[in-house]
Amino acid sequence: MSEILEQERHEQGYARSEADVLRVIERAVLDSDYHANGYTTRAQADRLGDLLELAPGHLLLDVGSGCGWPGLYLAARTGCSVVTVDPVMAGVRTAHRRIGDDTMSERAWAVAGTADQVPLRQGSVDAIVHTDVMC
Repeated sequence: MSEILEQERHEQGYARSEADVLRVIERAVLDSDYHANGYTTRAQADRLGDLLELAPGHLLLDVGSGCGWPGLYLAARTGCSVVTVDPVMAGVRTAHRRIGDDTMSERAWAVAGTADQVPLRQGSVDAIVHTDVMC
């Protein structure tokens, strides 16, 4: 029962992230507009991309990605491909919309699941990020 309540709480949080006022706050605090629900700033995401040496031809896995931050941003910035994974469908739907808006459907995918359910072959990922994952 508690897992269902937790899922509902996350769904509600993602729904709130659509509010205009929260987008203004996100831009001011994180320098992001991905409906982020964590604390990773654009500068920190840029540093991650640099440290991981992401580039075209690489595959990034973003675990617990919510609405796709920072994985989708890193893919847009570096040209790498990305799979974002989150157990909450509201976040996955928002990530799907962003993938379309950024015209990255050839190299970005948002899937529902958890880290132990990632639909990828072992050894197929070049880098993994999991920012602001608390579970």
